[in-house]
Amino acid sequence: MTVAQTEVTLDEFEAFDAASPEGLHVELINGRLLATPAPDGDHDENVIFVREQFEAHAGGLVLYQERGLAVPAYRAGRARVDGALAPRGYFRGQPSWADPSGVLLVVEVTSGREVDAEVDRVDKRDAYAQAGLPAYLLIDRHRGEAVVYWEPSAGRYLHECRAAFGAKLALPEPFGFDLDTSELA
Repeated sequence: MTVAQTEVTLDEFEAFDAASPEGLHVELINGRLLATPAPDGDHDENVIFVREQFEAHAGGLVLYQERGLAVPAYRAGRARVDGALAPRGYFRGQPSWADPSGVLLVVEVTSGREVDAEVDRVDKRDAYAQAGLPAYLLIDRHRGEAVVYWEPSAGRYLHECRAAFGAKLALPEPFGFDLDTSELA
């Protein structure tokens, strides 16, 4: 279930986040409060499959799972990303909602209903671009494709590349390898 309100302050979000039951993911994206159920097993397997590839090809970088990021552009925001690719040790000493400035790529995997997937496709993509995150990888289970967006400018990503599940997805530099999507579902 996704809950959306027109305007939520950071203080209101933090109170709601602190009171939310375990198993409920709460985020603040572009001023909207989003609450979604915890991911299912297929979702987790997709993240692990992607993480293993990045860690094999991008030496010294780690794909941290379920990481909270402060995404301050446009409105105060808080995103719990499925994966945050950053140098090993980057999050040491950071709070639960960490500074995203050292994150090179964010990964999201769609789950739940199609309407929930639109948040990953549009709202989060735009929030990550506005925050200046260099790249965003979306694993879209509803459409059976992987999409990478990169080079944020003026609140939008300038480039994107898509691949249907089973095909290779060419990732931009500094990654520079083809992501295998054969096991994504």
